[in-house]
Amino acid sequence: MIGLASLLAALALGVGDSLMVAGISHDLALYRAAHIRAVRYDLDLDVTRRDTVVGSVRVSFTRVNGGDVILDFRGYSLSSVKVNGVAAKVATDGAGTNAVSYNGAHLRIPAARLADGVNVVALDFLSPIAPSGASVIRFTDDTDKRDYLYTLLVPSDANLLFPCFDQPDLKAVFAVDIAVPSGWSALSNGPGSVVGDVGSPSNLTPRPPDHSVRYRFTPTKPISTYLFAFAAGPYTQLRDAKGDITLWVRASRAREVERDTLIALNRAAKTWLAQYFGVPYPFEKLDFLLAPAFPFGGMEHPGAIFYNEESFIYREPPTLNQRLGRQATVNHEIAHQWFGDYATMKWFDDLWLKEGFATYMAAKMQAATGDSTAWMSFYLRNKPAAYDVDASAGTTSVWQELANLDQAKSNYGAIVYNKAPGVLKQLNHLVGETAFRKGVHDFLVTHAYGNGTWQELLASVGKAAGRDLGSWGQSYFVRPGMPIVEQQLTIGDNGRIRRLALIQHPAQPLSGKGVWPMKVDVRAQYGGAQPVMLPVELAAETTVVAGAVGLPRPNFVYPNAGDYGYGLFMLDTLSTEWLLRNAVPVPDRFLRAMIWGSLWDLVRDARLMPVLYAQQAVNMLAIERDEQIASRLMGRVVRVVDSYMPDMGADHEGNTPRLEASRQIEEHFLAGARDSARSYGLRKNFFDSFVSVSRSRFALARLNAWLDSTSAAGMPLRQPTRWSIVTALIARGFPSAEARLTTETRRDTTTGGKRRAFMAAAAFPRAETKRAYFDRYFADSTLNEEWVTASLGAFNAADQDALTLPFLRPALDTLPWIQKNRRIFFLGAWLNAFIGGQRTPQALAIVDQYLAEHPDLPRDLRQKVLQARDDLERTVRIRARFGG
Repeated sequence: MIGLASLLAALALGVGDSLMVAGISHDLALYRAAHIRAVRYDLDLDVTRRDTVVGSVRVSFTRVNGGDVILDFRGYSLSSVKVNGVAAKVATDGAGTNAVSYNGAHLRIPAARLADGVNVVALDFLSPIAPSGASVIRFTDDTDKRDYLYTLLVPSDANLLFPCFDQPDLKAVFAVDIAVPSGWSALSNGPGSVVGDVGSPSNLTPRPPDHSVRYRFTPTKPISTYLFAFAAGPYTQLRDAKGDITLWVRASRAREVERDTLIALNRAAKTWLAQYFGVPYPFEKLDFLLAPAFPFGGMEHPGAIFYNEESFIYREPPTLNQRLGRQATVNHEIAHQWFGDYATMKWFDDLWLKEGFATYMAAKMQAATGDSTAWMSFYLRNKPAAYDVDASAGTTSVWQELANLDQAKSNYGAIVYNKAPGVLKQLNHLVGETAFRKGVHDFLVTHAYGNGTWQELLASVGKAAGRDLGSWGQSYFVRPGMPIVEQQLTIGDNGRIRRLALIQHPAQPLSGKGVWPMKVDVRAQYGGAQPVMLPVELAAETTVVAGAVGLPRPNFVYPNAGDYGYGLFMLDTLSTEWLLRNAVPVPDRFLRAMIWGSLWDLVRDARLMPVLYAQQAVNMLAIERDEQIASRLMGRVVRVVDSYMPDMGADHEGNTPRLEASRQIEEHFLAGARDSARSYGLRKNFFDSFVSVSRSRFALARLNAWLDSTSAAGMPLRQPTRWSIVTALIARGFPSAEARLTTETRRDTTTGGKRRAFMAAAAFPRAETKRAYFDRYFADSTLNEEWVTASLGAFNAADQDALTLPFLRPALDTLPWIQKNRRIFFLGAWLNAFIGGQRTPQALAIVDQYLAEHPDLPRDLRQKVLQARDDLERTVRIRARFGG
């Protein structure tokens, strides 16, 4: 066996050989793409051991152009390697030109052992199963003490499970057998069935024949390695009357699942997308799993989509935002079956090509199926998040150069998920729906079960539109950053518009000079009259809107009506003053949502006093009936209280302007929660915001008393809202907090309850608690990664920045470890929690000192730190300007 103990001796093997370095380098990917064709994996996996996958794989492929062949593998150990039927001794010291060599990351098979044409390499291996950090995650249900398994292979952890060519453009057919304990079932990409009692994979320890069952899955269509998946455990399988889609869920939660609703959402998305793309659903089946403690919203494995269980099963009535979020996730993952699974990016530098497209198509689907708020939802869910990152010094281009898949995790974030779909909306608006749809169809058909690039997509859309989109693509996909578009409005003495101009400049110097070409709709709004819409193409730094000259003075002008443009559109002074003076009296809710967003952009740029925004937002909330707009306004009001309001100026009783303002906001939020004339969703949002903002003795006592009841503010009080109250009491240091935690833990004995208790306890305002949690984040290998992520907000609770400041530098020092050992999205969540939880110049100085002391910090890590730093720098600047 070649185990971990051999790795020290193996380190010398890859020295001087760029293709054998850790991870999967782009050089290796290019080399293999030139030499490897027609890959197939015949996998035999045994998951009857609790902590180890026992497996064998036959890797068949066609070799062209000669050369060595390199496979990737980082599991526990390898044994019994055969090349074209001949046993091969594996060396770890690099000795011999004909030796099969292994360095703990890659297995090199020399050309002399290979044939021109078809080759077969057979290997036996062991790989880890663990609660965290493994390619196969084990989840133990505290309700019934049963274990459940599922894979996590994206972006390049397939090679942690089995030897493979772990790059997206070497697609392969997967034929899989999985042995599971008796009483378990198994799910994978292809259709599967029980094939009876099992033997053992070749050369492996035999298993008792009466304790396991073998599932065999039909060979798949060609898919990338990161899309291979399986799940195994005592899952319950649910179907609706049509029976064409199977929902998998752990047994203890099966009764809570909205079976028919979830299956219908997936089926409707599948049907609509096939019609829109003009391409039938490209895989043999469509099943989905509600995965417990899943660290992502969803994962698009063809035929076996995994969704986050916590987001799909509700323990209390869901709000509109929760339901819309669930639907958006379904639409996104089903869209991936075409964009990502059927036609896949060639390399992870084009990650946006699947993620951004899936998000955009999810919104198009929502709009086309009758939701009049779809594009408002798209704006609220995507643009603010994208702008926050794209305005920072740490922003990246949409196409992100990637030398090694080890760094691919850093590519995941707002630029790929939120900016890219915004750019696609601009592209769609620019070329028109007919050309856009035809171009997308042609791209999919051309790259069926293959791989493509952003240039090929734009060429396809450009051909359909009859225009060259190359320079446009360079501006939006290759150039980092975004424009700030300043609106200038001048009114003449005659009361009419003398000049309306849109002036572009980069949000960051790293973008370089030049404009971002775009087509926008400018809206001049008048009282009872129809607005004047002015289509404008921006092609220069200053664009004068000729059609506006001579128009009567409007109430306000909005420069990006319909949200087609991508960039920060800053309102002119006259429009801003009118909107604030009149409390944004705009009947069109999409426009109203965007205006509140533009005013918030002025707050974040330290141009508008945060307290004024909060006051006007609270006034608007008294009459706002749109749940999405209201919840966003409440979140911003809470942000003002938590981060931007001044702390100084206490009176003789210790009251500060911040505490006084929060008391007034508490009253407004509590009144909204109690207002039975409002919808449940609005009331629930007011209630949740009341919990978040509560600081006064009255508010905290109210929260504490509610825990003795089954209702609160006239609404039923259930989980997880009860846990939110407990967490708030802990974070604010309420006297009964410890006892409340103990009582609620006894009350809620589910796995979800244990997760919430872990999250809540992280909020205790005690140095010893913070130290214990911080140490456990790294030392406890049994701690599920999703639990860590979920607890970071409570650890860095508002008003505890002085307590958590000593952990800021250690949190930064751990970044290389986090990048290596945690999943996608974790790094961003970690930085946003530890840097975003601060608000002082001292914290900003610590971040800057860290960056100065690490000039050689990998570029992707530096960018992530700078992205999080931007929000802290804005907080410090806002507080300095407005007395914070």
